[in-house]
Amino acid sequence: QVQLVESGGGLVQTGDSLRLSCAASGSTVSNYYMAWFRRSPGKEREFVCYITRNGAGTNYADSVKGRFTISRDIAKNTVYLQMNSLKPEDTAVYYCAASSRTTRSYDYWGQGTQVTVSS
Repeated sequence: QVQLVESGGGLVQTGDSLRLSCAASGSTVSNYYMAWFRRSPGKEREFVCYITRNGAGTNYADSVKGRFTISRDIAKNTVYLQMNSLKPEDTAVYYCAASSRTTRSYDYWGQGTQVTVSS
């Protein structure tokens, strides 16, 4: 169906900003809830945020609310995660995921991109 490729990760310092990109191909992002997840070593996968199929609604985990913003560019078929005021606890591999209206589960995942926030 859809293929996802994340990019934009890197090493930053506490308080810095970073923008992650999730480039989709094979299908338009308008067909899916698009979400970001993250996973740190030794910890369970954590939900970060999502944007609805029509782009009208978003939802954020309490840990990132007010600091992170999910958005999309339909023309570029790309989803973004703008991360501001980064903290060391934000350090993780960040994954883009897509959920179809048929399965209502995150069936499609990108390869992940590493974000490291140093103090």
